Amino acid sequence: MTFKLLALDLDETLLDANSQISAENQAAIRRAVDKGILVTIATGRMFRSALSYARQLKIDLPLITYHGALIRTVSGKDLFYRPVPLIEAREIIDIVQAQNLHINVYVHDQLFVAEENRYTDAYRKFAKVPLKVVGDLQSFLIEPPTKLSIIGDNKQLVEIQKELWQRYGDKLEIAFSLPQYLEITDKEATKGKALAFLAKMHKIPRQQVAAIGDSYNDISMLEYAGIGVAVANACADVKAAADIITESNVNHGVAVFINQFLDKEDSRR
Repeated sequence: MTFKLLALDLDETLLDANSQISAENQAAIRRAVDKGILVTIATGRMFRSALSYARQLKIDLPLITYHGALIRTVSGKDLFYRPVPLIEAREIIDIVQAQNLHINVYVHDQLFVAEENRYTDAYRKFAKVPLKVVGDLQSFLIEPPTKLSIIGDNKQLVEIQKELWQRYGDKLEIAFSLPQYLEITDKEATKGKALAFLAKMHKIPRQQVAAIGDSYNDISMLEYAGIGVAVANACADVKAAADIITESNVNHGVAVFINQFLDKEDSRR
């Protein structure tokens, strides 16, 4: 089976331990693009954070960002947008702050926080995006945010995830992107649904869609894709959802998958 559309998660999948795209991965993606395969990024990151990687790869397909809450072209045109409902967002901010956990609030592709702390320092270094300190988030937030991110110790986050699932599981997606990041989006904002949107737009059947990921927020797109691929460093649930296990992110797993697949295609010709 060949594929015509490929979606790539960024962190712990396409990116190495230094949040860089290896030369091996870049070359393989260029090879795929030259073969006519459409390649996109599917990430929980902000659009502005994902855009630099898209430009580095020289891909111009719309990008899936905020876990699927925002699909935007490289030139800045929105194709799909589904924020977190305002009432639920404000309630979650109260719940999180009552437990002394840090929360990031994203509005109009900008990041807002109540105060600077070790989490904001780490996130700024990780995502390489600016942030704005607004003090009281409740007073600040007057429109639905694209996404909320709770940042902290994994054990605490697992507990609050259970609490939030009980209260909002029918309305919201509440999934880990990394062990220290618990991400909250609208129920319709998933990578799987976003990938289905792009496949339909380009008239590509799901059997000809491939997706590569590592974490819980990637499961929906691996299940949607005709070829779901997990990197070797993926968590067990992601591997269980995948059709193929490739090498780890630090061993250029994206390139290994692409090259093995294209080599098979070439040998058939």
